[in-house]
Amino acid sequence: MSEAASAAPRPPVRLRADVLAVPPYRQGAAPTRPGFKLSSNENPFPPLQAVVDVLSDPAAVNRYAAAAMPELRAALAAEFGVSLDGVHLAAGSVAILFQLVAAAAAPGDEVLHAWPSFEAYPSLGLSSGAVSVPVPLTADAEHDLDAMADAITERTRIVLLCTPNNPTGPTIRRADFERFMQRVPADTLVVLDEAYREFVTDPEAVRGEEVLANHPNLVVLRTFSKAYGLAGLRIGYAVGAPAILAAAQVTAIPLSVTGVAEAAALASLQPSARAELAARIEVLVARRAELVAGLRELGLAIPEAQGNFVWIPEGPGGVESAAALAAAFAAEGTLVRPFPGAGVRITVAEAESLPVVIGIVREFLAAG
Repeated sequence: MSEAASAAPRPPVRLRADVLAVPPYRQGAAPTRPGFKLSSNENPFPPLQAVVDVLSDPAAVNRYAAAAMPELRAALAAEFGVSLDGVHLAAGSVAILFQLVAAAAAPGDEVLHAWPSFEAYPSLGLSSGAVSVPVPLTADAEHDLDAMADAITERTRIVLLCTPNNPTGPTIRRADFERFMQRVPADTLVVLDEAYREFVTDPEAVRGEEVLANHPNLVVLRTFSKAYGLAGLRIGYAVGAPAILAAAQVTAIPLSVTGVAEAAALASLQPSARAELAARIEVLVARRAELVAGLRELGLAIPEAQGNFVWIPEGPGGVESAAALAAAFAAEGTLVRPFPGAGVRITVAEAESLPVVIGIVREFLAAG
């Protein structure tokens, strides 16, 4: 049992031991003093103007959202060239991850994923009794797709691929993805989790819209939380075979996507909003490059960054202690996300945060 789990209060009723053994997902905390919140990969820009216009109108919050939200699903379906029932909406793409695992993996079945990767992955199978099977990343902080293919067994029901990988940053290249898919059994579900797709500039990166039609066992996940800046409204979507998505809907919490979130998502897809979004992404990508260059100048081996965050590894080429570096940031009022034993993830945010990050890391390294 983990230290966090053993320190938790003992429940007054009988609960599952495997659930109690896993610490709950922890959202990035907010600074308690002047500083920057660089722990949750949030978009630092205010809402897009089209979203502001929608949210400023009186909303019929006494009503549920339109049944099945056909207008939004149609817009997303057109982007991927699929039918309307090839798109599924939920309160964030993480909700769809839980739904897909619940639909695919029964007690004792396996959920295969790289590690470190998205922090929610290890707990996805708890509700159905499925087993998490983590596969270590390569020395370059990338998915080890050969090792992942080797780890597939007759109990593997779902494989999760996070690209660009959160928290380390590199993408999965399309050629590597296609070779991997050739080794995956055709009846095993593969999820391409592209929460940070909009920030990707690597021309060799796999892109869900380009490979979906080639693989009936593939589901692509996207979100409006990151690049679009709708994290507080919670809306994401999946694209894939209608029969797979229908199974996900069976395991979903009904009516979890609000009409306000739907309206904001639709507004975000308007041409004017997309142009505004593209300009913001360009700024964040430039800041990302500046932050990576500054950290590398300090002698750190920063992996290829393709999301809206950068990764400082713990160990050779990085820092001695991720927890100690995060504590140094917190002491200055700025929060980052430590992964003890692995590294520290730092969100690319306000321009003013860049010299603060470089300065804190420089002092930390100088102090030994």
